Amino acid sequence: MRTPRFRHWLPLGGIALLAGLTYGLFLLNQSTGPLLPARAKTHTPDYFADHFSVTILNPQGTTQYRIKASKMVHYQDDGTIDITLPAVRVFTPNEPAITSFAQRGRLNTDGSILDLYGDARVLRASARRGKNIEPEIQMASEHFRVLINDDLVQTEKPVTIQRGPSIATTTGMEYNNTTRTILFKSRVQGVFSPTIQPQSANPPTR
Repeated sequence: MRTPRFRHWLPLGGIALLAGLTYGLFLLNQSTGPLLPARAKTHTPDYFADHFSVTILNPQGTTQYRIKASKMVHYQDDGTIDITLPAVRVFTPNEPAITSFAQRGRLNTDGSILDLYGDARVLRASARRGKNIEPEIQMASEHFRVLINDDLVQTEKPVTIQRGPSIATTTGMEYNNTTRTILFKSRVQGVFSPTIQPQSANPPTR
């Protein structure tokens, strides 16, 4: 005598019933359990590093800028980075490097804007222009904003600028490394000399 076919389906039916009951209990717990609000991010450090150094490359694979610091602290809410004793060197093709340093700094989320605070200084190395040497530029202020991708340095504070024998003070300034021009904003005073010096017998190396 043959066994009726429906007996072969009994184990599968039990498994399906058990799965259905388990899923139902899961939905019940989800609907009746307390709903916890999403935890808001706060301006607290989520990681840090000592003796920090990073090199960023441009699309061509060469160094665009290099950042060094004694300490960095990253914040979880806005992705900014606070830096202690930052030193940032910007490399622009066919132009002398620019080095910026200060007591402290803050880097924005995508690494394109660096604010320098406390005895902030910017140094552009001397450059050889044909048979002449263009002198280095030194800038000093309490705050500089370095727009890394645009090769700009800005400040709204009083600043002292020295270019070879020339020296000037102004309130507010913008330096464009691409065009090698300085825009003075207000209260400009200084002594200006020719910016190109004859090439010396032993010119500085770059």
